[in-house]
Amino acid sequence: MRAFARSFRYAFRGLRLCLRERNFRFHTALAAYMFGYLLIYDWFVLTRGEWAALILAAALVLFSEAVNTTLETIVDLASPGTHPLAAKAKDIAAGAVLICSVCAVAVGIAVLWQPEAFRALAAYYRTKPLMLPALALSLAATGLWVFPNWGRKST
Repeated sequence: MRAFARSFRYAFRGLRLCLRERNFRFHTALAAYMFGYLLIYDWFVLTRGEWAALILAAALVLFSEAVNTTLETIVDLASPGTHPLAAKAKDIAAGAVLICSVCAVAVGIAVLWQPEAFRALAAYYRTKPLMLPALALSLAATGLWVFPNWGRKST
């Protein structure tokens, strides 16, 4: 039983390590905003299948980003210097993440293309104008979390 509990500790440590990666934080933030809006507001009408498609698409992107990070770490360990095959492996893994991300966007568009929901969203912000600065502050804070070194000169 201890080994089983320990495996969860390792898994959570792995998630913490993933969250150190900028691209993983970016995808996590996008998913959080999407699911936040879908759970808090009732503008979008989704079936169970549509919920499942969105959850699976988001999970696939985060999974592929985690695998990409793993592969990059292994390649860096195996090939500390610059090598064309190491670069090729990293580029292919990054391409796989891009494929998953583009497909997730396509799933999102297919499921969430509900013009009446977007009209309701626009009406909400028109009738509650103070929510726009709150959203802007939220996006700014998220931007600082995703890009903590933005605007700083690298040394």
